[in-house]
Amino acid sequence: MEEKSIVAYNAWDEFYKTPFGAVKAGEEIRVRIRVLREANPSGAVLKLRRDGESAERTVELLPDKEQDSTYTGAFSVEETGLWFYRFEISVPEGLLFVGQGEDAKAKVEDFLPEWQLTVYDPAFSVPEWLKGGILYQIFPDRFFKSRSGELPPVRNERTLHANWQERPLFKQDEENYAATDFFGGDLEGIREKLPYLKSLGVTALYLNPVFEAASNHRYNTGDYLAVDPWLGEEGDLIRLFDEAREMGIRVILDGVFSHTGSDSRYFNKDGHYDSLGAWQSPESPYAAWYRFKDKERKEYDCWWGIPTLPNVNEEEPSFEKFICGEGGVLDYWIERGAGGWRLDVADELPGDFIEGIRSAIDAEKPGAYLLGEVWEDGSNKIAYSQRRRYLLGRQVHGLMNYPFRTALLNWLAGGDAAVFRDSMETIRENYPPFAFYGAMNFLGTHDTARILTLLGTEGTPKTKAERAAYRLSPTELARGLAKLRLAGMLLYSFPGSPTLFYGDEAGVQGFEDPLNRGAFPWGSEDAALTDFFRTLGQLRRTRESLRSGALRYLLARGGALAIEREHGGERTVTALNAGDAPADLTLAWDAPTAQDAMTGQRFLVIDGKAHLTLPPLDGVILV
Repeated sequence: MEEKSIVAYNAWDEFYKTPFGAVKAGEEIRVRIRVLREANPSGAVLKLRRDGESAERTVELLPDKEQDSTYTGAFSVEETGLWFYRFEISVPEGLLFVGQGEDAKAKVEDFLPEWQLTVYDPAFSVPEWLKGGILYQIFPDRFFKSRSGELPPVRNERTLHANWQERPLFKQDEENYAATDFFGGDLEGIREKLPYLKSLGVTALYLNPVFEAASNHRYNTGDYLAVDPWLGEEGDLIRLFDEAREMGIRVILDGVFSHTGSDSRYFNKDGHYDSLGAWQSPESPYAAWYRFKDKERKEYDCWWGIPTLPNVNEEEPSFEKFICGEGGVLDYWIERGAGGWRLDVADELPGDFIEGIRSAIDAEKPGAYLLGEVWEDGSNKIAYSQRRRYLLGRQVHGLMNYPFRTALLNWLAGGDAAVFRDSMETIRENYPPFAFYGAMNFLGTHDTARILTLLGTEGTPKTKAERAAYRLSPTELARGLAKLRLAGMLLYSFPGSPTLFYGDEAGVQGFEDPLNRGAFPWGSEDAALTDFFRTLGQLRRTRESLRSGALRYLLARGGALAIEREHGGERTVTALNAGDAPADLTLAWDAPTAQDAMTGQRFLVIDGKAHLTLPPLDGVILV
């Protein structure tokens, strides 16, 4: 007999395991495993262990009276964390060891991976305003410039582009790239464009750092309590908070707490501030925040070895109090209207520090949102030799869903839709439901090349100078736009919070940082593309099935992918063809016609089935 026929178990199938995926602490879990009768099984058990522990708990499985050759059992876990389980089947020859094979299915073999069981705090939830929302990420210097005339003086050297449509400066030698070229975008400019953002269906803005800093990206914080003067004043940020909230839009700030700038009030290496910085003296009130490597205090611990980014010791009580304490940085800005925080490089923040951040924002504004930057599956991430606990209820509400972007790009590049499905089902299984439905899904960020460039280009130029000058040919542009429309339809149809990086909806191009951070092309946008995303936003906002509906895969094979979202009888089906040949689809449908919400096209339904042929690089959202 074939191995695969001996046992049957699939963690993604609720026939075998309920509830699906992660569970609350104390919640009953029921499992069922089928064993081929010819194997002469005499018993079955489930072996369960907590992450990091070798001791196993045994759960006896009993024969199912209603299902032949089936064993079933129930158990619960009271402690939050990661747990892992496998099965042992007793047969005349001894024990069959059953572990996880492909697609969460059972396989009989020694030393196979175990199934993961994520157990989270029953009190875990996400703010109501986030559920089903649409996010929009803005690099403040490059979105819109409201001011004219001279900008206020600053403490560091900066250059201002004379032309808004110029390309960002770069140096071939990346080590010397200072990011001191500015376009002059400001907070008032963002406020002026709130009606535009509202038209896209946006419910939350995620702003890259707005605090005083030496660079245009402002990830080298100079003063956590001061708005960068080239972005405006504190009052401008407060007005943005207030007017955005009146329009149903929350503003999420970027919290860069793993490091500061060397040119900062706290380190003050360049002497631009009137404070006594840690670089200047061990008597500085900030001296304990940093780790110096020599008595002369010239060598210090830096983020990724970059001297302008001295690392902070987050476990230093004075720093933790400054950020998380009463009246600290978090309190200060949430009190003034911030809707939440995104944690830069969450992997590099101690877990206790993240819990302190969460506690601080919950105390100040229980409805505030905490988002973590993690590039992998955040449920089982190991960083700096420690298993992280982001999604168990006491740290972040959600994570940036880089796995979604990775899987989507692989599929659009010619990969199998089944791989996308399996990747996302793994995430859905491992994440608490709130975290999966509250994940930040995106096509690009300030850390990635522009999505249109990635999808359209036939090959990446070798040198940075060539990449800086590169623009898609008409053929490449047409292919990139077609793929981007597919990506957008999947982004807005998938569980989670669809997120646009400013300008992606307008056709902005560019390879890696800083080439991906060009100014928004006001007046020369791709109007058709913008309208396309505006339609997607409206569809997302008006259909409950897309915001919170259950997910089911109808087809995932080759270039063809079809998913169904259903809630309260409302059904939305998104069918996409990323392949280079037409794809024929047949879908069960209980109405006389099926209509594409994007184009208005109707498809005839015969005998309860809708038959459609999708051309290459085309798709529909059927309602």
